[in-house]
Amino acid sequence: MTTQTWVLILFHIGPASLGVYHALLYKRDPRAAMGWIMACIFIPYGGPLAYYLFGINRVRARGQGFKERFLHVDFEIGNRLAKPSQKGELGIRDIGWRISGRSMTSGNTVTPLYNGDQAYPEMLASIEGARTRVFLATYILLLDNTGEQFVAALKAATERGVDVRVLIDGFGELYAFRRVGRYLKKRGIRVARFLPPRLFPPGVHVNLRNHRKLLIIDDEVAYAGGMNIGDNHTATADRPRKVSDVHFALRGPVLTELAAVFRSDWHFATNGVDKVTKESPAAPKGDTQCRVLPDGPDDELDVLSGTLQAAISSARETIDVMTPYFLPNRDLVGALESAALRGVLVRLVLPSKNNLPFMHWAHRNVLADLLRWNIEGWYQPPPFCHAKLLCIDNEYSLIGSANLDARSMRLNFELGIEVFSEPLNKELKTYFDKVIATSRRVSHAELQQRSVATRVRDAAAALMSPYM
Repeated sequence: MTTQTWVLILFHIGPASLGVYHALLYKRDPRAAMGWIMACIFIPYGGPLAYYLFGINRVRARGQGFKERFLHVDFEIGNRLAKPSQKGELGIRDIGWRISGRSMTSGNTVTPLYNGDQAYPEMLASIEGARTRVFLATYILLLDNTGEQFVAALKAATERGVDVRVLIDGFGELYAFRRVGRYLKKRGIRVARFLPPRLFPPGVHVNLRNHRKLLIIDDEVAYAGGMNIGDNHTATADRPRKVSDVHFALRGPVLTELAAVFRSDWHFATNGVDKVTKESPAAPKGDTQCRVLPDGPDDELDVLSGTLQAAISSARETIDVMTPYFLPNRDLVGALESAALRGVLVRLVLPSKNNLPFMHWAHRNVLADLLRWNIEGWYQPPPFCHAKLLCIDNEYSLIGSANLDARSMRLNFELGIEVFSEPLNKELKTYFDKVIATSRRVSHAELQQRSVATRVRDAAAALMSPYM
């Protein structure tokens, strides 16, 4: 071989070896590690480059840098607080604390808001009445009629002297034709972009997105859930709703916990330059107990995934799941199957037509396995169901931004909120019943009867599920 050939080989072997070394040491998912190792070895130059751009979790290292820079780390979310161990069987109220190290707050009120028709007017009214602060974090903010209403309300609050801060995900911003961050800045609104893509130095963090949706007004009310901001969540006389969803208004001491999540993300996005003043504890506004569960790739433990599995394993009577993207890992599949074998009624409500067709193809392989164990699968008709809900027995509800897929459980920054409330659980189960009444039940036999070509397509899509 010529000298030039040897040089080209060495230019591949060096980066490929570093990529394999890093994947072996730091990738927790064996399938993801194997995929990246194969890419580094067998895709000359492109494999190591792709791993450098997409495979390395730079968030944890960046978070460590913040620890060294700031002596007060009250805004950090990934640290677990040491607690004395307890003996005996853990109940469902203890699971989240044991996994996350975060205590519950009492004295809260949690109110469901169905679709943008209910959520947006209340959110806008709260912004218009804000006196001291408005903190908004969202994955997508479309500059359509609804988005313009929010921009106008945020601008007016800024002009009144309210501390207005808007955190936009750097990748989610690309969903809008016009750049939302630039648009807000021109109107005098303080904006930060979470890990925006950049060319120099290279930074295309497709897998490290801030998927949290959170609006905090003063010490009065917070809005959280899975709802983005755009016209597709509302219906008008001449335009039907394209997306259905459930958002939540929260009042009480839980606001202090939610504000800490926003403060952490804001410090991260601004490199700690633009600090947020720590707020006073919010006063009690009800009798509901909540636990805030922030989760992200900077955590040592998969908080939401572990909480989901443990909560499902503790179910005694019913488990109701509603999610737009259903690609659970094998541990969660096993927990659902085990619950069904114990006699727990498990109902899965999924969209009949997904906005991402390959996600629909992929989930059918998993669903075929689950339906064998008398688990109920229901396909909800349009509009596309974007709600993320989990109800267990008669008291436990988990709400927030996370889907049941690898992206939410391992790759995104998500926000979950455990709510212990019989009235809320009852209302959400009534919502499940209402949705199921208009849905079509899918059977194991139906999925078994898929054509060979369809099964191959679905299996190929499922094979890629750890990367979706």
